[in-house]
Amino acid sequence: MRHFMENLRPKWKSFKESMYLLAKNKLSLAAFIIMLLLIFAAILAPVIAPYPEDVNSTHIEDMLLPPSGEHLMGTDELGRDVFSRVLFGTRVSISTALIAVGIALIIGVPLGAIAGTSGGWIDNLIMRITDIFLSFPSMLLAIALVALLGPGLRNAIIAIVISWWPWYTRLVRGQAISIKERKFVQAAETIGTSKSKIIFKHIIPNCISPVIVQASMDIGGVIMTVASLSFLGLGAQNPTPEWGLMISIGRQYFPDKWWYCIFPGLAIFLTVLCFNLLGDAIREILDPKTRKH
Repeated sequence: MRHFMENLRPKWKSFKESMYLLAKNKLSLAAFIIMLLLIFAAILAPVIAPYPEDVNSTHIEDMLLPPSGEHLMGTDELGRDVFSRVLFGTRVSISTALIAVGIALIIGVPLGAIAGTSGGWIDNLIMRITDIFLSFPSMLLAIALVALLGPGLRNAIIAIVISWWPWYTRLVRGQAISIKERKFVQAAETIGTSKSKIIFKHIIPNCISPVIVQASMDIGGVIMTVASLSFLGLGAQNPTPEWGLMISIGRQYFPDKWWYCIFPGLAIFLTVLCFNLLGDAIREILDPKTRKH
């Protein structure tokens, strides 16, 4: 028990320091609080949504009603409560982004570490394949892949992963090339530590900070990409309550029925802004050189 408490103390001190640095920046703190609220909204959407059954139901008699006390964000063309659908859309967008970024990390981080540590033909092979994917704009590549695979949220995730993993590979490779020259890695090689153990025990843990920063900022970008694909009819399909799809349908009624587009658009704006601000805050916490005094 005593040993456990001794190991826990420095971690708790580091956590308190991180929270202190986060609280110093009021904008980052506000973004962090809003992000927590968005996550709770995604988890508790069936509980807090005023009309949880409106995700897939139809109420023609209530179609396109303006915002009111009964429907805070109005209703859509099928009489469904927009506020309830925006809440459920939080679940769709955030979970999709986390899955896509997570899979891209699982692919890109080990490949970058292997390339940077191994060098030679292995490095050349991995990086030339990476360069092929990086030669295409991410959004254009995602659109082409979804068009090939067929519209749908699952195929959109696959397309985003394929277009996103090379960025992590290149980032980690640069870090790995620097880290492998440090004395603790050379010492591990001297005592006969296997290459795989060096990569996963020494290289990857020591280059994870910039990866965390990049991933936190990429979540906002992925949310925007998913919304864009859905807006084009290549992502989520009806009746999935996805923000980009809601805007795509609502533009037919804009500007007379402005609420149909505006509120999902504000949800995208707020979520992407929060994750971008949090990415800056995490970079400031993890990298002392960038801290503002």
